[in-house]
Amino acid sequence: MSLAWDDFRLVKAIADRGGLTHAAAHLGINHSTAFRRLAAVEAAVDAQLFERSRSGYAPTPAGLAMVEAAERMETDVARFGREVLGRTLTPSGELRITAPAGFVTDLLMPFLARFREAYPDVRLDVVMSEEALNLSRRDADVAIRATSNPPANLVGRRLSGIAWAVYGRHDRLQDNAYRTRWVALGAQVADGRFTRMLRDRSDVREIALQLNAVTGLREAVLAGIGIGILPCYIGDRCPDLCRLEEPEPANASDLWLLTHPDLRHAMRVRAFMDFMADAILPMRRAFEGRLDAPAEPTKPTP
Repeated sequence: MSLAWDDFRLVKAIADRGGLTHAAAHLGINHSTAFRRLAAVEAAVDAQLFERSRSGYAPTPAGLAMVEAAERMETDVARFGREVLGRTLTPSGELRITAPAGFVTDLLMPFLARFREAYPDVRLDVVMSEEALNLSRRDADVAIRATSNPPANLVGRRLSGIAWAVYGRHDRLQDNAYRTRWVALGAQVADGRFTRMLRDRSDVREIALQLNAVTGLREAVLAGIGIGILPCYIGDRCPDLCRLEEPEPANASDLWLLTHPDLRHAMRVRAFMDFMADAILPMRRAFEGRLDAPAEPTKPTP
């Protein structure tokens, strides 16, 4: 029996995606190639790896065993990659960063430009995602996340709190109907805490627009669709908006800069995390919505 790593990847992709079409698209091959390669693998192992039906491909016991082997191999490859990256002596090569889309567009781009000027040999790959990617499998090297409970298997630092408050347009506040229309975040955002906040308010008459991500929330409020809850570092910077209420502590979260323990000593990871901490820490007052608070020292905490 002679099997290659790509054979295991193919079987795992078919099992994960329930069929040849989506697996082929994921692997960047066409359907007929995937079909021929699966037939060759089944011939090599002398066993049927999938039950075919109209609903898709379901792995047989032999198929499940091969998928489990592929997962172990994938984990070992990722671990090897982290170890090699950790031995890099100079900040160079590709660095994959994940952050929410709104955070990238509203805040990070100027910082990323300055980082590139300081470290031109580091190639940045930014994955804009509201979901937590798997840093153990090298889906990303560094994560910038708004969370109150960072994963226990990651290391990093808390940069700031993130306060949220209700905002509306200055020129619409005399309109009582406007003040009872809301732009809202869906239940899938931030564990549904903003949905619960609106449900508990007796003055909420109408949710005019609901979004499944923070991206676009400010623009919807600026468009006059309704009032809405925004991160203070976004809402306070908009001259056409004003706070209607003080931030509620129950809606607050934390801003974390995270990486995998195997990567924390890699030069490009260390360079990026130190750079971003130095850039973001002076903005702590804005993130925490403290308009009149005294300035704080921004020396990083060990």
